[in-house]
Amino acid sequence: MLYALLGDLHSNIEDTKAVLAHIEQTAKDARILGLGDLYECTVSKKKAQTMSALPLQKAAIVENDFEELLTFPSIRGNQEERITHVTGIKRFTELPETIEIDGATLMHGHQFQWSVTWQPTFPLFKKPLLFFGHSHESGIYHQNKKLPIHIRFGQPIALQEKHYGINVGSVVDHREWCLYDSDKRTVTFMCASSVNKVRV
Repeated sequence: MLYALLGDLHSNIEDTKAVLAHIEQTAKDARILGLGDLYECTVSKKKAQTMSALPLQKAAIVENDFEELLTFPSIRGNQEERITHVTGIKRFTELPETIEIDGATLMHGHQFQWSVTWQPTFPLFKKPLLFFGHSHESGIYHQNKKLPIHIRFGQPIALQEKHYGINVGSVVDHREWCLYDSDKRTVTFMCASSVNKVRV
């Protein structure tokens, strides 16, 4: 089965439209799933510790034009959790923390331990693949190390029979997403901004 995985939208309408249009053009039959941080919380992590009962309009960027684009299931990210914390509105944390698909688990990534250089330490997970976001940097990880792969957008990467963590990149700013073929066990990093762009 084909899955189009996208995360870290951060309420950006134009970038989200571009990615969804790119998915429609290149992977029309793929099932679209979100990896969290759909919305942008406008309250900093530090300030959020002392705030509560804020109106939604003062806590997050939530626009009707953006919400109309969210027609796909998604997990929740740290932005949704922070919005819930400062507003008390529960609908954002009603999104699941994980989603299980063929051969893979989806998790936003704020649950991991991250180094000061934004290198993750992954939790134990049962399925061979873990798709995530959070750091806005696409890449493939094995045994908690980022593999030295030059990612060419649009070119499938065949995965061995090992456990991998796969960061799908961010919709906001980068317009990136990931196409996962569970039958062929391939991942294809995609970018709506440039066909020949390379990520190191």
